[in-house]
Amino acid sequence: MTDIIILSGSPSKNSRSQLAANFAGKLAADQGLTVKEISVTDFAPEDLIFARFDSPAIVEAGKAVSSAKGLIVASPVYKAAYTGVLKALLDLLPQNAFKNTPVLPIMTGGSPAHLLAIDYALKPLIANLKGESLQGVYLCDHHINKENPDQPVADEETGVRIKTQTNQFVEAIRRNHNVSSVK
Repeated sequence: MTDIIILSGSPSKNSRSQLAANFAGKLAADQGLTVKEISVTDFAPEDLIFARFDSPAIVEAGKAVSSAKGLIVASPVYKAAYTGVLKALLDLLPQNAFKNTPVLPIMTGGSPAHLLAIDYALKPLIANLKGESLQGVYLCDHHINKENPDQPVADEETGVRIKTQTNQFVEAIRRNHNVSSVK
């Protein structure tokens, strides 16, 4: 079983939101947790568009998400919310897929004007799936350096926020599952 599942909601490979989520995942992995990424790009578009609940890939993703100890849900801001393709995937997961699971929301956007997309769009969706949402991190596109995937957060203040939120996320997982810390 994987400790943390990253759900990447960007329809673009190597997106800024995916880089930010993978960075948080790396920070968690450095603390001894196992991490696996599931991207919306991993699925056949027909499975998502035609709501194929019985698709083997969708069923497998649902099992992985439901058994994870923690989730990182990442999306770029599209029209003041998360991506439609992320919503299509989440609609196909079991209703209680996030139940009692700490969730770290991460969103990226072109300007600080979309900062509240986490609170007004992504967090209500996480709550509907019965997840326990952390504060989350919003990153402006210019704070992410796509040329440095190992250290993609180029802004010091933003880096501190994502590290702090990831540490709180790891602590929530440990509290919920009595996972010891790595020394």
